[in-house]
Amino acid sequence: MGFFSSILEKLGLKSAKAQPAPTPPPPPQPQMAPQPMPSAPPPPPPPQPIAVVDVVAMLEQMAAANPQKLNWKTSIVDLLKLLDIDSSYSARKELALELGVPQEYLGDSAKMNIWLHKTVLQEIARNGGNIPEELYS
Repeated sequence: MGFFSSILEKLGLKSAKAQPAPTPPPPPQPQMAPQPMPSAPPPPPPPQPIAVVDVVAMLEQMAAANPQKLNWKTSIVDLLKLLDIDSSYSARKELALELGVPQEYLGDSAKMNIWLHKTVLQEIARNGGNIPEELYS
C-alpha cells in the first residue's frame, strides 16, 4: 500500500484504482459439438459512482478538536499531523515521489511542500473528497 493510500483510508475514501473488483474466471466448458455464438455479449455493469465524502467538514472538525493549531488548508505538514500520519521530511519526500514530484522540486523542501500540498488535495478531490478548487489551484 502506498503512502497516499493511507491518507485516503484516514479520510474514509477508497480509490477505484487501488481496489479493482476481482472477476472470477469463467467455468470450463465441456468439449462438445460447436454451439452457436450468441449474437452479442451482455452489456458491462454500469460504472459505480464515487461517493463524495465531506472531507472539509471532517478536517475542520479534527482541527477544532486538536490541541495544536494546525492549518491543513495551507500546510502539508499540518495536514499530515492532523491525520496522524508521519510528517517528517523523509515521509513527505516519499509521498512526493509516489505522486510524481518534478525533479527540480526535490532539492528545495519549500517548493516540494507547496507542490505536495496542492497535489495531495487534488488527489483527494479526484478520489471523492469535496476539496474546493481554490485550495489546490
